[in-house]
Amino acid sequence: MEIKHLKTFERVALLLNFNQAAKALNCSQSTVSAQIKLLEDNLGVLLFDRLGKKILLTEAGSKLIRYARKMMEIEKEIFSEITQNNEPVGHISIRAPQTVGTYLIPEVLEHFVRLYPRVSFNVETCSVTSLKNELRSGIVDLAFLFADHAEAKGFQTEVLKIEPLVLVARPNHLLTMKKTIQIQDLNEETIILPKHDCGYKMVFEKILSEANIKTASKMEFNSVEAVKQCVIKGFGITIIPQLSVREEIKEGKLATLPLQDEILETSLIMIWHKKKWLSPALTAFMNCVRKTLSLL
Repeated sequence: MEIKHLKTFERVALLLNFNQAAKALNCSQSTVSAQIKLLEDNLGVLLFDRLGKKILLTEAGSKLIRYARKMMEIEKEIFSEITQNNEPVGHISIRAPQTVGTYLIPEVLEHFVRLYPRVSFNVETCSVTSLKNELRSGIVDLAFLFADHAEAKGFQTEVLKIEPLVLVARPNHLLTMKKTIQIQDLNEETIILPKHDCGYKMVFEKILSEANIKTASKMEFNSVEAVKQCVIKGFGITIIPQLSVREEIKEGKLATLPLQDEILETSLIMIWHKKKWLSPALTAFMNCVRKTLSLL
């Protein structure tokens, strides 16, 4: 079993497409197919189910992907340690809530890419349900979460900051006329929420449920920007990390609603697998995140 065959397998497993994997690896599709067949013959199992033009990982393939990525990590570690090449290079895969991906990661990269131009990135929206498996398998190097708790078995977690949450509405909304509002004032209001910005949405929904608040309606969007635009146009109100609405509040496009007797905040957490080898590139990026947040 050769490491190059495992690299080919990892790329096919990621893209679930032999042709796209061949393009990514700069080789022919026949070469990719031959290497996968060699792996399957060597292991005596099928790694992919072929369903017409589609392919899916088999149970054996799902197991192998974890080991393939571990082998690739070990290869990187050996090269770095033996050659003492500590210059940050390579690829970093990140999962983050939309707010972090849109408003924090660019701030970090503004400083990082000037220092380390040979590091590439893939930043995708986090899915809480699949995140731990992705970190465990090595698909993802580093993740960020908005959550109340930092501990997670088998993972390293670091609270980067406590992020204020703000309840915001269009400046001419009736609730903006009040000096403070009670949770009961949200009765019959339309609540607009981001669908995939992780934990704080569930916390707010719990607050509403415990107070028996009956909203007029609820809208959910995949995009934080869509949520903000709907609120700006007066369709309803939202709760959102302050980080993502600083400019709109400053420009007078949105106004905060001071909710009495409720502390609205969430922890911004950085998380990675305990057994993850922290490459020079990943270590440098994590340090850049910490430094950038200290300046915001």
